[in-house]
Amino acid sequence: MDLEEALASLKAQLLPISEVEHCALQHSRGRVLAKPVTAQLSLPPFRASAMDGYAIQAGKHDQILNVIGESLAGHPFQGDIGPGECVRIFTGALVPANADQIILQEEVSAREGRQVRFNVHSPSESYIRPIGNDLKVGSQIAAQGDVLNPFLMGSLASAGVSVVEVFRKPVIGVFSSGDELRDPGVAVEDLLAGQIYDSNRLTVMQLLATLPVEVRDLGRLADDAGAVSEALANGALDCDAMITSGGVSVGDADYISETIEKLGTLAFWRLNLKPGKPMAFGKIGNCWIFGLPGNPVSTIVTALLLVRPALATLAGTVADAPLRIKAKLTTPLQHQPGRREYQRGTFTQHAGEFAVSHTGDQGSNRLSTFHAANCLIEVDKETGDLNSGHWVNILPLTYLIN
Repeated sequence: MDLEEALASLKAQLLPISEVEHCALQHSRGRVLAKPVTAQLSLPPFRASAMDGYAIQAGKHDQILNVIGESLAGHPFQGDIGPGECVRIFTGALVPANADQIILQEEVSAREGRQVRFNVHSPSESYIRPIGNDLKVGSQIAAQGDVLNPFLMGSLASAGVSVVEVFRKPVIGVFSSGDELRDPGVAVEDLLAGQIYDSNRLTVMQLLATLPVEVRDLGRLADDAGAVSEALANGALDCDAMITSGGVSVGDADYISETIEKLGTLAFWRLNLKPGKPMAFGKIGNCWIFGLPGNPVSTIVTALLLVRPALATLAGTVADAPLRIKAKLTTPLQHQPGRREYQRGTFTQHAGEFAVSHTGDQGSNRLSTFHAANCLIEVDKETGDLNSGHWVNILPLTYLIN
């Protein structure tokens, strides 16, 4: 499958979580709204001053007026303004009922006692915010599927919302696979011949950290068909989706794909993608399973381009298409036609144009190619080697992981 075909297949099969729960607004960041939210009152709920100054009746005042009181935010002036009168007013304060103009304090030429003199001028606006200037009662503030961020939470708080209905977070279990793996923290001298540290499980869990999901560390799978079968069957009972890394190729000790097929259904297990060709997707019971490749770069690329958008769908929201920017190559780029490839790159901006260079040898085992990378360079499957100066699409990593 090409990438777009695989993405369409994933999103067509994954149905959003339907269970709903209530969440206090202050703890709702990153959660997905399960129903629209409408304004219960207009904002502002009263006519409010947009500036510091003096409230008057436009066209009915002299150059010199008597100050009969003041209106502060939360402490409004009580009463009306009569002929030859004004009220000192501050930003956000309630405008007296019969006032229709705020004269800015910068237009005061003199003040003595309770009298104030204004410059002769023609105000360009009233500087009064009408009721509902920001939101009108009954208008929709947020839609089902919106992810709650600080700005949206602030809007809800301003409308008096303290509790929101959100979808339950999907439970995502993360395995790594391979007898050669040891957990970080094991002393280097305790590594046996042929053993390496497990980086994939940690990396995948961190790549999911900004999604509205609950991530569970399910540990490592041994290279044993029975152990893999038991672990996946048990994990499927408690998880909405599971992610494995490694064990999806065609080696004698690669059991993930065959176990998915034995216990459930296997939708696909190969992609027309580099890095990331051996990726499995299927279902055991009610649990979706993503079998990612074992090479670290392949794990990351498939997690970014396929797993994260799929889990966003499962969580009840929609992942935006990756941001693509045109950039000019500053280094030659090698590519064998046949599969779309995503190389690690570093882009910069100068004089309104973007330039990008790759980060060296692009082997799928070389996690170090991400050290200086801030983007993925997208190379179409029909494209061959590219010279410096060629324009390519880049996908900034910041947008892929947030």
